Amino acid sequence: MSSHLIEFLEFAGVGVLAQLVDGALGMGYGVVCSTVLMSMGVLPASVSASVHAAKVATGAASAVSHVAHRNVDRALLIALSLGGVAGGVVGAYVLTNIDGKKIQPFVTAWLAFMGLIILWRAWKGTRPRVMGGAKPFPLGLVGGLFDAIGGGGWGPVVTSTLLGVGADPRKTIGTVNTAEFFVAAAISATFLYTMLHGWKAAGLDGMAWSIAGLVGGGIVAAPIAGWTTKVLPLRLLTWMTGFLVVGLALWQGIQLARHP
Repeated sequence: MSSHLIEFLEFAGVGVLAQLVDGALGMGYGVVCSTVLMSMGVLPASVSASVHAAKVATGAASAVSHVAHRNVDRALLIALSLGGVAGGVVGAYVLTNIDGKKIQPFVTAWLAFMGLIILWRAWKGTRPRVMGGAKPFPLGLVGGLFDAIGGGGWGPVVTSTLLGVGADPRKTIGTVNTAEFFVAAAISATFLYTMLHGWKAAGLDGMAWSIAGLVGGGIVAAPIAGWTTKVLPLRLLTWMTGFLVVGLALWQGIQLARHP
């Protein structure tokens, strides 16, 4: 078996796992993939660019799945997408000039706070609202900014915030995943433009098989994840998402403590 095929299969496995978690619970794809690439010594800007390149394809598959299962709120989708695209483009420009790790502690603290609120709502059995009173455009703006800089902050910021203020879990997860396609496309295009206008200049030409694996695995898992979001009981979905958010915050906190 060739080394390229082995590399493809390894990253396809990562893509399947990441997309199953992300598509079903509204976050995790970028964090999982970014962690794997960072562990290989890939530079932060190249990590974010490669993950978002993969997200364009997996996001499209996830969006189709969630739309088919009627997990999407159209008005929320438009507002989040517009804000996310604007924030993502700005964040992609910023990442080429500053160290994205400087804002990571703030994202981690926010994750922990929102995760605890989501768990509290699951424990109390609070009935969800359609949008939870959140302002979707500014939220999308912040989520897109952190996503571009951190390589995987869209779901953790946007999904956790919407659920934390009482939005419907099923509609939130489906809509945030669908909006992520547009955000990832805008961020990828900006990265390729700012990093000397090309894939090779961005340092991604040697990662083609890895990215192809992430894409392939994600596309395979997307329909399963969309169906899972539809059929899971809302309270169980809220519990699972809350534990995931807190778990991500703990994991990121450990990584920050090890590599300040």
